This record gives sequence, structure tokens and C-alpha cells, in this order.
Amino acid sequence: MLKKSFRSFVAVLIASACAAAPVAWPSAAIGQQAMPGGDLAQVSRHLKAMQSLRASFTQTDRNGQTLTGTLTLKQPGKIRFEYQKDAQLLIVSDGRALTMIDYQVRQVQRWPIRNSPLGALLDPNRDLTRYGKILPTGDPNVVSVEVRDPKRPEYGVITLILTRTPSAPGGLSLVGWVALDSQNKRTTIRLSGQQYNGAVADSAFAWTDPRGKGPRR
Repeated sequence: MLKKSFRSFVAVLIASACAAAPVAWPSAAIGQQAMPGGDLAQVSRHLKAMQSLRASFTQTDRNGQTLTGTLTLKQPGKIRFEYQKDAQLLIVSDGRALTMIDYQVRQVQRWPIRNSPLGALLDPNRDLTRYGKILPTGDPNVVSVEVRDPKRPEYGVITLILTRTPSAPGGLSLVGWVALDSQNKRTTIRLSGQQYNGAVADSAFAWTDPRGKGPRR
């Protein structure tokens, strides 16, 4: 059974924030000074060109506890975190809200996407020049972008980590992100086995309501 503290951590991830090969993960990215350069425009091109994404993910909290699963993303606005079976958790976005379905306790919670920096991934038209800044990584092949809404600090911060990959959309590949909520609780998502722009049916974002209300989309 998944620990209660970890279930709370999953809820914090989506309420506040929410690699195919080893990379120099910039563990100290949050809080560093921005570097000059044109990488924001390239990140924007990547997000606009990323019509869909499938990948495996590993999610780690600040205490080192981990969950694994499969991520499916489809623009605009749809995402699904299919967690390992013993977690009995599912997170789905229908383009308007993020929904966490906890099958263990038969509970459903929803948060508006606009309240989350995760919107940086789910809205390819978001202007990163207003909300994002490039952070130093110490590796020319790694791009780190911190996204926050200065007018809404309670929404937290998300730092996207990408690697320069010529074959990927826009020449970049998303390898994960770090989420920091307003209480400085940090979570990390690392991706592997990324597959871009394959066909993804809208039915991939349907879910079964544990409260006995049938399938939902």
C-alpha cells in the first residue's frame, strides 16, 4: 500500500505545479540566475511542435521516495499519468482541469490547469518570454527553463529540463521537470523512452470514476 505521505505529495505536485540517455541533470537549477541567450525561442518551438508524447516516468519526492509509470500527452491540454499498479492513482487532464483519481479511497480531486505552472507543457501557445527564463546547467547540451507567474506565486514553479536532440521536435527533447510549490516542497519527474508525435486517441484520457459514476472524459 502506498504511504499516505506520498499520496499527499502526489496531490501537491498537481495542485502547485501541477531521458532516453543519461544527462547532466542540473540538480541546483532552481534559484540560480538566468543566462542570456535565445534558448527560450527554441523551447517554444519544441513545445509547439510536440503534438504528442509518450514516455516512461519516474517521480521522486524530496525524501527520495519514488513512483513510476507511463506519461501520455496530446496537445492541446491533455495529459495522463498512469502510475504503477500498486499506487492505485491516476492523473488526467482534459484540457481544462487536472483530475487526480485515487482508487484506493475512491476519491476524485480537480484543479484548474491555469492554477498550475504545468500549463507550460499543456498550452503550446503560452508566451514563455513572459513567464520563463533560461537557467545555467553547466552542460551546453542541456537547456533548463524556469517557468513561474510572478503575479501568482502561490501557483509554484516548474523548471523544464531538455536536451539538444536534432531528431526531436524543434531540436530539443523534454527529459523531465522539477516542481516547487509555495511551501518549497520539491518533486522531480524524469522521462525515458520518449516517443514524439505518434497517433494518440482522445479515449486515452478517459477514466473510470471510482465513485460508481461510470466512465469519464
